[in-house]
Amino acid sequence: MSTRLRRDIRLHSCTVPGTFITFEGIDGSGKSTQLRLLGNFLRANGCDALLTREPGGTALGVRLRAALLDAMEEVDPLTELLVFAADRAQHVRRVLRPALKGGKVVISDRYADATVAYQGAGRGFPPELISQIVHLATEGLKPDLTLLFDLSIAESTNRTARRTTGRSSGKISRDRLDIEKADFHARVRDAYLQIALAEPERVKLIDTSGPVDHTQERVKEIVIPFLQSRGHLAMNYV
Repeated sequence: MSTRLRRDIRLHSCTVPGTFITFEGIDGSGKSTQLRLLGNFLRANGCDALLTREPGGTALGVRLRAALLDAMEEVDPLTELLVFAADRAQHVRRVLRPALKGGKVVISDRYADATVAYQGAGRGFPPELISQIVHLATEGLKPDLTLLFDLSIAESTNRTARRTTGRSSGKISRDRLDIEKADFHARVRDAYLQIALAEPERVKLIDTSGPVDHTQERVKEIVIPFLQSRGHLAMNYV
């Protein structure tokens, strides 16, 4: 993306409906870093995007997240499924719908696709049950665009290990999903890829095996024209 294009992107002056974008991917895929970088870029160019996450996008969700991801906590798979759904219901009603109603761009680090991948494929719950739980929690709210960040299980494992043990500021504890075996993460990845195949208009696959800045350029190539088409960004040529 050229310097002029970066400079010329700005918030559209018209009032437009809200837009809901989600970032998905297995652990270590870099989605959280990419979300932060994109958020900084959009805000610098006049688009006040709301960045959020699941679990933990509300005050209640922060407490639920701590319990769900505590590696020392023994959480039954059904309990995990239902608590994630409770976090999402709170998130949808208290954060997502109000922000979208107000015309904001909302970008969430994980959403309902994560339940399909992690609790459906990963934990082995039937698709019919997963669909019912997702619909109950979301009331049918679906993302307008989803970016799926993909990389191999081997690289995911390596990145997670470096993230949890290699920082000079001290060791970072691993969460319950980090410590799952490789076959669990392989099932999750395969489920994500199946979602992308089934919904190519909504879900855009991004290979994250390369440098962070290359991935970010790819993110911008997808997101900026999309937001422009929906009236959130306008582009002027000098």
